[in-house]
Amino acid sequence: MSSSDAGASPSYRVWAVPGLPEVRQGDDLAKLIAATEPGLADGDVLLVTSKIVSKAEGRIVEASDREAAIDAETVRVVARRGTLRIVENRQGLVMAAAGVDASNTPAGTVLLLPEDADASARAVRDGLRDALGVDVGVVVTDTFGRPWRNGLTDVAIGAAGVRVLDDLRGGTDAYGNPLSATVVATADELAAAGDLVKGKAGGLPVAVVRGLPHVVGESGAAGEADEGARVMVRSSRDDMFRLGTSEAVREAVTQRRTVREFTDEPVDPGAVRRAVAAAVTAPAPHHTTPWRFVLLESEESRVRLLDAMRAAWVADLERDGKSSESIAKRVRRGDVLRKAPYLVVPCLVMDGSHTYGDARRDAAEREMFVVAAGAGVQNFLVALAGERLGSAWVSSTMFCRDVVRDVLGLPGSWDPMGAVAVGHAAAEPVARAARDAGDFVEVR
Repeated sequence: MSSSDAGASPSYRVWAVPGLPEVRQGDDLAKLIAATEPGLADGDVLLVTSKIVSKAEGRIVEASDREAAIDAETVRVVARRGTLRIVENRQGLVMAAAGVDASNTPAGTVLLLPEDADASARAVRDGLRDALGVDVGVVVTDTFGRPWRNGLTDVAIGAAGVRVLDDLRGGTDAYGNPLSATVVATADELAAAGDLVKGKAGGLPVAVVRGLPHVVGESGAAGEADEGARVMVRSSRDDMFRLGTSEAVREAVTQRRTVREFTDEPVDPGAVRRAVAAAVTAPAPHHTTPWRFVLLESEESRVRLLDAMRAAWVADLERDGKSSESIAKRVRRGDVLRKAPYLVVPCLVMDGSHTYGDARRDAAEREMFVVAAGAGVQNFLVALAGERLGSAWVSSTMFCRDVVRDVLGLPGSWDPMGAVAVGHAAAEPVARAARDAGDFVEVR
């Protein structure tokens, strides 16, 4: 709200600061801005384009290959589309090309983002206080694209003396409804307002917002410390959209692990059903649907099946002449299924299969269906990983199919293809040793 007219409608004013010279390495930005006589007053917010901060701080590097400069600034690739890369850079920002900019800089050079934009904002704020005796907020801005939205806008990448987040949680709206998730990105809104008057090619890298003194003060969501714009970066734990599509698919496949220890946290049956929906998109012969998934959601059904399977397994091992110690050791391998809070028994059905009356072709026909069943199980395991559920595929039901069919009341034509233990992993899985694709490829 404007500070000049308490009874007037809420308003503010924003203008670009003219007269700033070309910024060079080593320049004192605060002194350059003060020299333009910007007419700053207490409670104003100064918006400074990151390009001039980078130039003053010597973040210009020679780079005949911009891609190499992007590589050097990249922590991880979030998404890739042709030559365009959305990455997380060393400042923790997720943006196109790591913020490496080849515009408004001499040929053969590129501009990197400030090393610490919050520190840069503090330096400008302190310098203006010393030079002009004013207490202003400072926001360092850069241009971002946004997921699901066309076009670019400026956002805050550094801040000092600005309440960057306005946490409204715990309050109520105009109808008295509680606000439980509303945290306003005030610093980003200020950055976008300044971009309207600075422009991208107008040679006006600094703007001022006046009339919003309530946003000037210590930054941070709670206002207890001047934490700067870094508090606006969402942590990986809270980021629901951490990867691009192809990257997420690869991540789900390669990060799927066999999990053998689970927490007591219950499994969401809806998540399992979504995984089943993904499973049945696997390829199958003759346009068939050879998959069935038996969901054991009650402890009683799980224990009844596992007890019957254990008895069958012990009987097999006794017939093999194994010692009691050997039998006990082998049976303990099935504990992963007993410890899981949820079990799934994938089954193969040969509905729609062809019969040739020829052993070779009939065997090949079944193998086609088995491959399709395996593809469905893999889809299922990967989809569970996408639901943040751990899993372990265990083959044991394949060795006592009649027992499984009898206990679960399954048709004789359903062939159990192992069992899948499902739950929340008790610990982070051990990293998988890297495998060279060349070891598994023959080129002809």
